[in-house]
Amino acid sequence: MEGTAYGRKAATHNAFLTEVGPGTPCGEFLRRYWHPVAISSEVNSRPGQIRVLGEDLILFRDKSGRPGLLYPRCMHRGTTLYYGKVEEQGIRCCYHGWLFAVDGTCLEQPCEPEGGRRRENARQPWYPLQERYGLVFAYMGPPDRMPVLPRYDILEELKPGTQYQCIGGSFFGFGDFVADHPTVPYNWLQVYENIMDPFHVYVLHSNFSSVQFVDGFKVMPRVEFEYADAATVYHAYRTFPDGREMDRISAAMLPNVAAVPAIDLSAGRSNAVEWFVAVDDTHWVGFMVSLTNRPEPVRALPMHNGKTWSQATEQERQDYPADFEAQSGQGPISLHSEEHLAGSDRGVAMLRRLLTQEIKVVQEGGDPQGVHFNEKEALVNVLSGNFYK
Repeated sequence: MEGTAYGRKAATHNAFLTEVGPGTPCGEFLRRYWHPVAISSEVNSRPGQIRVLGEDLILFRDKSGRPGLLYPRCMHRGTTLYYGKVEEQGIRCCYHGWLFAVDGTCLEQPCEPEGGRRRENARQPWYPLQERYGLVFAYMGPPDRMPVLPRYDILEELKPGTQYQCIGGSFFGFGDFVADHPTVPYNWLQVYENIMDPFHVYVLHSNFSSVQFVDGFKVMPRVEFEYADAATVYHAYRTFPDGREMDRISAAMLPNVAAVPAIDLSAGRSNAVEWFVAVDDTHWVGFMVSLTNRPEPVRALPMHNGKTWSQATEQERQDYPADFEAQSGQGPISLHSEEHLAGSDRGVAMLRRLLTQEIKVVQEGGDPQGVHFNEKEALVNVLSGNFYK
């Protein structure tokens, strides 16, 4: 009767690596980087409510074309700017008409003498934004430590006939656009560390749930892990039945960025960069930019027999699970005290170690890896790809 479940200790999660709100160790670490918060083409003059790193915010684009990200409660009397009206120079509160620019500056207080004699002293809390690769990025950290928005070398190679293709939302959790689930309901670390787990591709996606990608993943890889500049990297070496040899390289880059090679195993460098952005402690959303010559983005990935997640029944999801089932099955936040890591988890352990190290750097007043303050240093060399001998 040894080993029964009776009397187990209460399980816990690693709050140091998972909790993202203001003032938390990981939250302050993440706030030292730029994060995508929307696809540029979807930000317009209708205010939108978004939640990022545990903070509720209002995102809009003024009629001069500038995006703005403001704290939602109007500093005057506290109603939400979600019901505000976007104008040429900013957003006007519906309650008493205070007008705020995208940098929070109060431009007008119409109920006050002379439009507000002291309006220059009023400032709606805001966050800076920049646009690149078709995405809107936000910086939510200390203003005096704001880094340069990084560039990624593989996204700088925009050739004739190719274009940036952006996908955002819960697609990266479900492999499908699911209207009822605008966010993915579990902690951001569960998807991020999955990038450093090549063995789940061999089991989950290839030999357990049938072949969800391509037959080549049915070959057990020989894997080596290493650290690179602000990243954890693996080499998955495979020898295929036809004698071809491949080195598949994937990279998890700080703080929440990944580059995964083509899942059809086509040769060459990766052509896409992904971000896993924490909405709060128990939800995340993904963004991806790829270089493509296809006019339409991929809308869904099949789970089994051509069915997507939203088309599959609960029984089919149980019989042919994919990433969502495996990762959400860990719970809203995985209970790390119950884990028993093994040798195949070396990449996960290395990534957690790197995150722990860099969170401590921030706690001690330093700048974490991957943060740069001049343009020349802010170009990221992406190592990922499928390379054949």
